[in-house]
Amino acid sequence: MNDVRHLIRVLHVASALDLGGTAKTMQLFVQHLDRRRFLPAVWSPGQGPRGRLLRDSGVPLFIGKDLAACARQFRPHIVHVHRAGWPEPELLRPLRAAFRPGPEHPCRRLPRIVETNVFGRYDPSPSGRLIDVTLLVSHFCAERLRVAEGRVIEAPRHEVLYNPVDVETYAVLTPDPEQRDYSRPVFGRLSRADPGKWSMLTLEALPLVRSRVPEFTFLVIGGIPEAGEFVRAHGLERHVHFLPPALTDEELAGFFNRLSFFAHANNTGESFGMVIAEAMAAGLPVVTHPCRDWRDNAQVELVRNGVTGFVADGPQAYADAVVRLLSDPALCRAAGAAARADARARFDVHALTRRLEAIYDETLSRIYVETGCAAVTLQAAIDG
Repeated sequence: MNDVRHLIRVLHVASALDLGGTAKTMQLFVQHLDRRRFLPAVWSPGQGPRGRLLRDSGVPLFIGKDLAACARQFRPHIVHVHRAGWPEPELLRPLRAAFRPGPEHPCRRLPRIVETNVFGRYDPSPSGRLIDVTLLVSHFCAERLRVAEGRVIEAPRHEVLYNPVDVETYAVLTPDPEQRDYSRPVFGRLSRADPGKWSMLTLEALPLVRSRVPEFTFLVIGGIPEAGEFVRAHGLERHVHFLPPALTDEELAGFFNRLSFFAHANNTGESFGMVIAEAMAAGLPVVTHPCRDWRDNAQVELVRNGVTGFVADGPQAYADAVVRLLSDPALCRAAGAAARADARARFDVHALTRRLEAIYDETLSRIYVETGCAAVTLQAAIDG
């Protein structure tokens, strides 16, 4: 067993342990870090459904308001903050307080601070200047930070690192596209039950679909009251079924296994689109839509139009894409196979975690820890 004194301690900081993609990204990276080299832990101000999954995998979990006390206790070499990107001093200011030099610790210094910047936003605050490395979850977010926020995007200060998906687990839990039955007229959508994650586009397309394909089923996880009202108002009760939330990959795979393709819509778009990437890993084509201006638009980066699914603008185009997939199982199969291959090549958790580990190493290698006038080695800094 490795001596934990020689491991690189990484504290992941998340404002919530909920069902969202930000918390899941943090969970997957933490669980897949090489424990022969890294000792991860997680801090969050409150409990959430991902807390149990982290504890079950043996990850130390700190819950409470005092991030500074947690940081002093864990003594991380790296703090990895998962945040929106705009000023959130409550996640950074306590770190400066925790590691401020004093009479008893004159050489104490901040750990290296890495952020996963979820929305490609700029933080001009004093706390924002503590960030050593900014990881952007899509090329869209990098471009928004460059153009809309006027920032220079360059390594090693900035890097695009996609959110990870456990593609090997989905390959085990879902059928290979060659064996999947794409002739079933069943498709579905999934999100948190949050109006901010919704668009009525999928539902608005359904009456148009019904006029051409009378028999189909649309499964919904994360329905909101307005969705139920729309279904009742348009007589779609026979076609639309609302399901309870799914948390684990096993539960998500069970949902995906009921579908022939995945339907995505969100008025605010996606800065990455975890559920899109997971549906692709399950071998499902994806129908999505573009967003305007600088609203989140990474969904059109993930879905290759005409190859792994369709990008459809407006209810009629969305209905046309749905009808094409409902009417052509061979097209569904080809797009599903391409989607799974894309997910394996772009979103695999093992490959992305190895890249994250390399970023940690590169960030630590730039440390010059001074004791008097002498610089000490990185391993000595870790051991200290």
